[in-house]
Amino acid sequence: MTAVLSIGTTHPWNIAGVGLDLRIGAELGVDVLTVVCAVSAQDEDGVHALELLALDTIDAQLRTIPWKSVRAVRVGALGAPEIVELVATALGRRDVPLVVDPVQAASAGGALAGEGTLRAIAATLLALPQTILTPNLHEAQTMLGRIIGREHLAAAAAQLQAYGARAVLLKGGHLHGEPTDALADANGVELFSAGRIDGELRGTGCTLAMALACALARGEGLRDAVRFARGFVRDKIAQANP
Repeated sequence: MTAVLSIGTTHPWNIAGVGLDLRIGAELGVDVLTVVCAVSAQDEDGVHALELLALDTIDAQLRTIPWKSVRAVRVGALGAPEIVELVATALGRRDVPLVVDPVQAASAGGALAGEGTLRAIAATLLALPQTILTPNLHEAQTMLGRIIGREHLAAAAAQLQAYGARAVLLKGGHLHGEPTDALADANGVELFSAGRIDGELRGTGCTLAMALACALARGEGLRDAVRFARGFVRDKIAQANP
């Protein structure tokens, strides 16, 4: 079995979180294993409740994973600094790509993590050499403590990558104009741009991160995997808004 491990939070509609990861894995022909760190209650009005699982329960799930089959890991909303630290300790022992989406809030509104959780991600997961961080603009601003404009995308991605990660894919879709993402790794910074597609899609951050993890699990190089994941998200937006 070649699998992606999804670590994160549930969504009742499975349009984000570990449920969406299962759907995307099935579509792309990749087996998906799951470790649930929190259970959420969400709908079109946002997050109504968030229950964090006990650390012992999360640790027990991680210990049951058949790690020899895991080819990539997708990390989503973790909910609290202590969960971040537990997950980072477990993943630090694994030599597989870690696609880390530092989720702070749901698309429809409502917090899934506080600033302390993002700081914990910066101090632990972002420092792992196998990590590929995929923050949106707001998450990157929280982690760096400053406003990021279009002219700052490349420098901000490089600054985050300097924490020790393999790469950072900073998503600039919230900026006005043509959507542009900045990928920073040991080879420098590359900008990816494409025309904006009218319409909206819930769970775009989860979709991109999981598509990226699936592509890496199939053995694609980082830049090819980024191109695939961005194209996958764009196709989903176009399908949702014909």
